[in-house]
Amino acid sequence: MTRVLILDGHPDSNPARFCHALAESYAAGATGAGHEVRRVRLCDLDFSDLTRRDDWQTPSTPAAVVAVQQDITWAQHLVIIYLLWLGSMPARLKALFEQAFRPGYAFGQGERSIGDGRLKGRTARVIVTMGMPASIYRGFYLSHSLKALKRNILAFVGIGPTRATLVGNVEGIDEARLRRWLGEVSALGARAR
Repeated sequence: MTRVLILDGHPDSNPARFCHALAESYAAGATGAGHEVRRVRLCDLDFSDLTRRDDWQTPSTPAAVVAVQQDITWAQHLVIIYLLWLGSMPARLKALFEQAFRPGYAFGQGERSIGDGRLKGRTARVIVTMGMPASIYRGFYLSHSLKALKRNILAFVGIGPTRATLVGNVEGIDEARLRRWLGEVSALGARAR
């Protein structure tokens, strides 16, 4: 049994959003297989963006973000689901990582903190939805935002390996493709992968 944290990174609370359905499917597959699951929905969190270096380095983390940190500490496997906006994750999701992965929590403080990722022992799955074909994102855009998330955020704090699932052509997705993707994500959840 694996402790799984699902971070639904869509900033819109509209229940019709595909990212929310993917999060539901992963959770259903994981709980059905006996894994423990916690969920965080970005759209439900109340926190401010960091605007100064001093804000990032101070220990005054917002209560909503402290709860997310506690869930990350609890988890053995993180699932991060977001949609591609202007080639990257939504700014609100990046703001959450900036708030949550502060010095003293996710890595040490000071010049010697590089390589001091304190979240070692956790794996991750990143699921990214996009309007373009996933092959274009991989081949032409070289999955640059996904690579940045894996290397510059997750690996930096010790999380890895990180696997990825890219879901392209989601605009106007037909019912058969929708069911297929939800089934594939549910199967990933059952394996906590």
